Amino acid sequence: MKKQLPKIAVYLLGIFFILGGVNHFINPDFYLPLIPDYIPYHSLLNYASGFGEILAGIAVLIPSTRKLGCNAILFLLIAFLPAHIYFIQKGGCLSDSLCVPAWVAWVRLLVIHPILIYWAYKCRTIK
Repeated sequence: MKKQLPKIAVYLLGIFFILGGVNHFINPDFYLPLIPDYIPYHSLLNYASGFGEILAGIAVLIPSTRKLGCNAILFLLIAFLPAHIYFIQKGGCLSDSLCVPAWVAWVRLLVIHPILIYWAYKCRTIK
C-alpha cells in the first residue's frame, strides 16, 4: 500500500484539476468575481484557465507527460495568486458571490495554496 500512495497522489492531483477545470465551464459565475477588476477579459480568462486546468490534469495522468502537466499546474497556481490576494483585499466576501470569514481567505492563500504547490511539485517525479 505504501508504494501505491505516490500513484494515488498523482491520480488525485490530475482528477482534482480536471474537475476544477470543468467547473470553470459549468459554473463560471463562481469564478468571474474572483478575478481582480484590474485584469481585463474576465470571461476569456476564466475559460482559458479552466481549459488549462483540464489539459494539465490530463497530462498529469499520463506518465510521459506528467512532468509537463505538473509544471503547468505550478504555473497556473502561481498565476492564480492575484485572485487569492484580491479575495483577501475584499475581506473574503465578494458581492453576489462567495462570502467566507476573512480568516478562511487567509488560510486559502497561506495554507491550501502552498500545499497544492508542494503536491504538484512532488508529483513531477513520480513514475
